[in-house]
Amino acid sequence: MLIHPWDAARNDAEWQNWLAVHDFGQLTANGLPGEPPAVQPLHFAYDAGSGDISTHLARPNPIWPAVEADPVVLLSVVDDYAFIPAGWQAADGVPPEQGVPTSYYAAVQLTCVAHLVDDPAQKAALLRRQLGHFQPEGGYAHVAPGEEPYGRMLPGIRGLRLEVTAVRAKFKYGSHKPESLQERTSERLAERAGPHDADARAHQLRRLAATRKTECGAG
Repeated sequence: MLIHPWDAARNDAEWQNWLAVHDFGQLTANGLPGEPPAVQPLHFAYDAGSGDISTHLARPNPIWPAVEADPVVLLSVVDDYAFIPAGWQAADGVPPEQGVPTSYYAAVQLTCVAHLVDDPAQKAALLRRQLGHFQPEGGYAHVAPGEEPYGRMLPGIRGLRLEVTAVRAKFKYGSHKPESLQERTSERLAERAGPHDADARAHQLRRLAATRKTECGAG
């Protein structure tokens, strides 16, 4: 993933805060010899304190041989994307049709070492972490070996603890463009109000405000 300086995360907090509320991605493992990479969509729970990710998959999942052969995997998360039409990108005084369309999006790629979890008690603990993340209000049975309903289901899954070793984060929202163009694009995102336009606009405005604050501080 190409990351220009103006698209890079400003600090760890920016991508960590984003990842805390974007908890569905694609886990990619190197394929076995002669096979393509193995890719699995999944929910996960990221713990910023430990830097670990908790998840699980069904025991028959075909990704397991690839993970066992090479535990270095990549978790990729992409969201808050929007297509920016050509006319929106035209500079002041330039005909709209001469603008160049682009994409806005946020992306975080985490290189991890995968640790397989097969011990029943450890799998139960991992599931409790996931449930605590996705359903913090409770309303579910205790997860423990020998207890219904999860106890009888534990043999059918394998847990994964992903130890994060490197992070690449990108927030591509036109931060290098003139402020007048960014403001105009923001207005048009609000007017269009497409499925992801509000989130894309929020990122653009947030990063524009941070740039202005930095420039004022430098001055």
